[in-house]
Amino acid sequence: MTLDREQVLRSAAALLTRKSTATMDEVAKAAGIGRATLHRHFAGRDALVKALENLGIQEFEAALDAAALDEGASEDGLRRFMAAVEPSAGLLSFLVTENQLFEGDEMNEGWNRLDARVAAFFRRGQERGEFRIDLTPAWLTEALYGLIGTGAWAVQVGRVAPKDFQYMIIELLIGGARRSVEQ
Repeated sequence: MTLDREQVLRSAAALLTRKSTATMDEVAKAAGIGRATLHRHFAGRDALVKALENLGIQEFEAALDAAALDEGASEDGLRRFMAAVEPSAGLLSFLVTENQLFEGDEMNEGWNRLDARVAAFFRRGQERGEFRIDLTPAWLTEALYGLIGTGAWAVQVGRVAPKDFQYMIIELLIGGARRSVEQ
């Protein structure tokens, strides 16, 4: 029987978004495999988290591509992006809080690529007069990541209805980022 690596990663992601301290035994159980099988593919938690990081970056990039952020009004682009990223929000929530991914000199270059694309989106919105200019694109990028992560967590624990995930994030971010006539 061949192991479906992506299925194992998705099972691990689903578990770790609910319980970030889950053991490798718990991950193996959630994936429906034995611990030895899990360890043959991921030498330990660090290797598993690195594989999840790569999956998360891949999914985030795919969501950015699907959103076509360069097309139309910035608010519409943000709505398309939120729709595209929602299925991966839990994984992204786990990843942005996983300290091991952001320590030392070996940070995955994918994060820099993602940050640059999202910041460029906000910069374009500012240049078009759609977003406030007193908030830096870097800050708006971090705010978006934070809202995605907390939104995913709020849905997961039942504080927010899944159908409201996109709406609440978009309205809070746009309401705070939208450039008013006085500015």
